[in-house]
Amino acid sequence: MDLVIMAAGMGSRFGGLKQIEPVDKNGNFIIDYSIFDAIKCGFKRVVFIIKEENYDIFRQTVGKRVEKQIETVYVFQKNDNLPANADIPATRVKPLGTGHAILCCKDVVKDNFAIINADDFYGYDAYRVIGDFLKNNTNPDEYALVGYMVENTMTENGKVKRGVCEEKEGYLTKIVESSIGKEADGRIVASPLSGAPEFEVRPNDTVSMNMLGFTPKLFEYLENKFVKFFDDNKDNKETCEFLIPEVVSDLIQENRVQVRVLPTTAVWQGITYKEDKEKLVNELASLVNKGEYPENLWD
Repeated sequence: MDLVIMAAGMGSRFGGLKQIEPVDKNGNFIIDYSIFDAIKCGFKRVVFIIKEENYDIFRQTVGKRVEKQIETVYVFQKNDNLPANADIPATRVKPLGTGHAILCCKDVVKDNFAIINADDFYGYDAYRVIGDFLKNNTNPDEYALVGYMVENTMTENGKVKRGVCEEKEGYLTKIVESSIGKEADGRIVASPLSGAPEFEVRPNDTVSMNMLGFTPKLFEYLENKFVKFFDDNKDNKETCEFLIPEVVSDLIQENRVQVRVLPTTAVWQGITYKEDKEKLVNELASLVNKGEYPENLWD
């Protein structure tokens, strides 16, 4: 059971490589807390997806601690593993998206696996529910998504991108990728990234934080979808992104897979904006004081 951590994206809104921003007095990063929780929940290996140019600094900071705790693999998200119909401009520097990032792991990941963002603190309960699912899942076409209550994923410092989930009988039917923020009157409003009309969401409505569980069969689907992606984006080569939520949504609509929604009581913490860091540091310190994490994670 592998934990795949997507860490190739630079934090443009935060400024700099926020994956290696210390969040406690001992110099740990959000990634350290993620891996600590994952180990407790039975994950046996971590796979970091990073930019090749960040390898040295990433390994000298994150790797030097993590490699002592769990088997660790590094995968580079590069534009050299593309289908024959791909024609990427030489001027493009932006990664091709989360779907492509995961596809870069196809020669490494052979077991059931979960994916997470490097710069999000998901909380222990989220790893517990996804870990239990992956340990017991034997259906190659059944996946899972950890569903958060939207009120547990907000920041006071601006809007956040979340996937608003629609479900039926515990299974995902649709994800609407949206920019979500709280209005002056307290309402929570989602603006779909597709440009569709905005809509109101209730505090306990379910959203995705890009924490999903898959089987290795996903790679077969990704390869096929990646070819179609380039056919569909011939006129958008500079900015188009191959995104895992869109792939998952397509597979659901095509009745190829089913995705179980796993509710969690966990509260998200992260650094979407610079102003978020103080709250994150204080929240983590509070969890340490409560005994949910040791004073120093890796002692």
